[in-house]
Amino acid sequence: MGIIFAGATDIGLKRKTNQDSICLDPQHSFFAVADGMGGHNGGDIASQLSTSLMPNYLSQSSEKEDQGLMNNLIQQINSAILQRAQQEPELSGMGTTISAIKFSGANLIIGNVGDSRVYMINNQHIYQLTRDHSFVQEKLNMNIYSREDAARDPQKNVLVRSVGFDAELQVDVFTYRISKNDIFLICSDGLHGKVSDADILEIVKNHVKDPSQCTKKDIEALVYALIHQANENGGQDNISVIIAVAQNQ
Repeated sequence: MGIIFAGATDIGLKRKTNQDSICLDPQHSFFAVADGMGGHNGGDIASQLSTSLMPNYLSQSSEKEDQGLMNNLIQQINSAILQRAQQEPELSGMGTTISAIKFSGANLIIGNVGDSRVYMINNQHIYQLTRDHSFVQEKLNMNIYSREDAARDPQKNVLVRSVGFDAELQVDVFTYRISKNDIFLICSDGLHGKVSDADILEIVKNHVKDPSQCTKKDIEALVYALIHQANENGGQDNISVIIAVAQNQ
């Protein structure tokens, strides 16, 4: 199985620092986005620490079970962030989201904490594979209002779960069976908060006509087109985007 991938992170138009960080680790078929908690001390440190630890953990881990590997990786990062905050009190309260994928044969292992997202695009449709750990998502779960209402909620960026906040962390981990022509998108809320799912789908369709024949250049152009659209729509937040396509499925 060959994986065509590309990723980038952008400061956006309004922020003074970039608290997003990405991990591109083709050696382990692993890709992740971390979005440091805005408004908290050390959000950029939390996200950068997270992505820097990922390849080392994957290289050293003896975990054989895919879901166990993903869960343990994020748990280890959670502990590392808490330890760093204890050593440097000025960083107390820092945290990050993590959305990650790992290709494993015909399966994709997905891990998620926070409101960064993993999407799958196939057959002219877009599907959100992860569920946000946010106050707004809790309202959606209770059928208080619709996704359209949620997009306008002033509390849409309030998280109910993040990496580095509590010693006891619940990680959403699950396995997705890869189908031919699946395109996977990992992104921070700097993208999905400014560009609608419908517009994301349209941009993907315009840049990747046939996933089985797409090139690295196609995927790179798609990444920057998505970032460009988020900035065109205001660019109020940092923007991180990773695209990965498993070919020869």
